Amino acid sequence: MSYLLQSLEAQQLKENPPEIGIGDIVKVHNRIVEGRNERVQVFQGTVIATNGKGPSASFTVRKIGAHSVGVERIFRIHAPRVEKVEVVRHSKVRRAKLYFLRDRVGKRARLKQRRR
Repeated sequence: MSYLLQSLEAQQLKENPPEIGIGDIVKVHNRIVEGRNERVQVFQGTVIATNGKGPSASFTVRKIGAHSVGVERIFRIHAPRVEKVEVVRHSKVRRAKLYFLRDRVGKRARLKQRRR
């Protein structure tokens, strides 16, 4: 890889990326532009997958919206629009990807809490 690409990637990386694990319940503070206004919107849900490393690393968050409709969003860890990621709770999981939660609703979609 050329030195130019390496220097560009190093500038885009965040200094302290959040330590997120699969099954964690997180609050993602995402900056949204509406016309001329900017505001921060919080998206809270369960991390069901992480993908990639370096500047292209991302994670998928799933939450249950109104009327039991599942909503999933993919966030880049080093994106400038993502202000911060708070870990609310850690869960005990035995899988690398929690795609089986897509088929579950209500109490069946709960995960056991992990004590730290």
